Amino acid sequence: METVKVSPKYQVVIPRKVREQLGIRPGQRVQVFLYGDRIEFVPLKPMKQMRGFLKGIEGSVERERDRS
Repeated sequence: METVKVSPKYQVVIPRKVREQLGIRPGQRVQVFLYGDRIEFVPLKPMKQMRGFLKGIEGSVERERDRS
């Protein structure tokens, strides 16, 4: 777990190890979520890069009889 400090301008630096693991680059956008007392940053990726990310996922879902 990494700890960062909030600057007087409310900025934080994403630690190098985290940036490298997630492939975050300068200028890339991240989405910010607030969950209770927690902040989450999710890197946004271009749609072309997302191609195939669900490959191999189990797609069969048991449906109710009136939903066939």
